Amino acid sequence: MRRMIVGVGLVFGLLSLAGTAQDPVATFSILGYDPATGEVGGAVQSRVFSVGNGVLWAEAGVGAAATQAIVDVSYGPKAIDLLRAGMTPQAITKAIWDSDPDPQPERWTKDGRQFAVIDQEGHVAAYTGPKATEWAGDRQGTYCTAQGNILAGPAVVDGMVKAFESATGHLSQRLVAALEAGQLAGGDKRGMQSAAILIVGKGQGVWLNNDVVMRLQVDDSPEPIKELRRLVDGWNQRRAKGQQRPVK
Repeated sequence: MRRMIVGVGLVFGLLSLAGTAQDPVATFSILGYDPATGEVGGAVQSRVFSVGNGVLWAEAGVGAAATQAIVDVSYGPKAIDLLRAGMTPQAITKAIWDSDPDPQPERWTKDGRQFAVIDQEGHVAAYTGPKATEWAGDRQGTYCTAQGNILAGPAVVDGMVKAFESATGHLSQRLVAALEAGQLAGGDKRGMQSAAILIVGKGQGVWLNNDVVMRLQVDDSPEPIKELRRLVDGWNQRRAKGQQRPVK
């Protein structure tokens, strides 16, 4: 079967992601892995329109990545390629950042980027540039990594990791629980607008020859996490009734 790298859409351009061409794409996100199912993916929220476009990337049997802040969308597919080649998440974050030609003006320097990677065994790594807009940082936990910028403070990512580790249910429910905890801790200092989730699993998609377990976006809403939770809960209810299983 032809290999596919799955991104949550393509970038509509910096205008659609951040409102103006000068604004960083501030966000908080989490990448997670479920060893029981082999599923891997991530979830993201931000006070920008359609944050899912370009931020989350994943390939079944390989891993996932999130690229945010001063976004270079190429980080996503590059990370997937390097994961497929057998590199560790820690080595990947260094290799991609070191090789960034950084041709943009000072405001768009790669020192403002934020980037995270998780492999198919749940190993994680993240990089937060020294010029990412405060508060910016990342935290790692068991089978997860949380990261964000322009946040209320470190309690956002700390709460996300704790929520992911303590939540139960499908990977989608644990990822959304992490977003909810991040928002409860203050989230993006500017507020809320959009959210997205992407999960992949080998042969676990609903359609034939499809590894996409879940790909949902809330592009413009006053309560995007609440709406994402509604969609995820609906998906899981259908799954419990046998209506959301892979087509054989």
